[in-house]
Amino acid sequence: MTDAPHQPRRLILLGSTGSIGTQTLECLRNLDGRFRVVGIAAGSNHQLLAQQVADFDIPHVALCNPAPDHNLSAPHLYTGPDAAAQLVDALDADILVNAIVGAAGLPATVRAIEKGMTIALANKETLVTAGQIVMPLAQKHNVPILPIDSEHSAIFQCIQSHAATHINSHLKRIVLTASGGPFRTWTKDQIQNATIAQALNHPTWDMGTRITIDSATMMNKALEIIEAHWLFDLPADRIDVIIHPQSIAHSFVEFTDHSILAQLGTPDMRTPIQYALTWPDRFTGAGDPLDWSTLRTLDFEPPDHDRFPALPLAYRVIETGGTSGAVLNAAKEAAVDAFLDANIPFGRIVQLVETALDRIPSAPADDLQTVLDADAQARQLVRSLVATPSKAGF
Repeated sequence: MTDAPHQPRRLILLGSTGSIGTQTLECLRNLDGRFRVVGIAAGSNHQLLAQQVADFDIPHVALCNPAPDHNLSAPHLYTGPDAAAQLVDALDADILVNAIVGAAGLPATVRAIEKGMTIALANKETLVTAGQIVMPLAQKHNVPILPIDSEHSAIFQCIQSHAATHINSHLKRIVLTASGGPFRTWTKDQIQNATIAQALNHPTWDMGTRITIDSATMMNKALEIIEAHWLFDLPADRIDVIIHPQSIAHSFVEFTDHSILAQLGTPDMRTPIQYALTWPDRFTGAGDPLDWSTLRTLDFEPPDHDRFPALPLAYRVIETGGTSGAVLNAAKEAAVDAFLDANIPFGRIVQLVETALDRIPSAPADDLQTVLDADAQARQLVRSLVATPSKAGF
């Protein structure tokens, strides 16, 4: 007698046409029928979304920024700014993969938690902007939040051998690794005036446009510090960053007996994506294996906060709390948009974020609307500042 085949887990994928989204679909092919994509959402790339819908026979489809000539056809189609949240609201699923870039992924994640779906989270902005809402809500509904970011996945894997109730009593600190981005060896003056092409030339990771810019400013690492604070319930002084240009060691966990565990692997996002999908099990990897025969050195160096002033802002947000995370993230998104539109130089991105934190007081983040209001206020402030020439010459 043989065991009956397991029913595939029902999965919703948000941000399907981006870097994480497309690699998630690669992982699902590798997992060979263990998942059924019941819903999918994208921003504006309707051509690729249509192909994904056809390839995976997906009945529920959302397009958040539809063009008038979009060619999407599906039994259930949702369009408009809140299409992803509508999609989640309409479906029952076992797991939600949130790969939307930016704060736009927050409402859908909250709704998925309320419906009891496991969350595989690549959208770090969800916790940066509303960790004080999302984490208690997940605990209330007994919903796991499984990290997809390579650094947080590494930490998550390193602490799996410890009972959840004892993690904090044994854990001394976590250390997030950072490649240093394309400007790791540049002077401060060179960084200030980097071009869009230079900022998008990441040395180790192949990522989407905005996250690559965030990596160049190291604002992405700042977001990851805040995300780690919420995911692992750690104060700011127990979260560190170290520059590791090879991107092989994805993060470290140091315990109270001075033992240090690290998770190593190629810089391939398919590995942490698949682990979030299959946790607590493991299957043959979709990502590339590490070739030990070619590995010679692993280099590490402390980050330079003077050249990369985004990092101290993360610790400021953790200490301030409230809506400061929403302000930081929204200001960052608006500033990056301004840089990509060639309206500001590269060096002004972090300056604008810091100005927003200085000018917008933090309020208690008691509900989602308060967070969204702070987000809107920060975006408006940055847009007004961009429209006004900087006295510093930026």
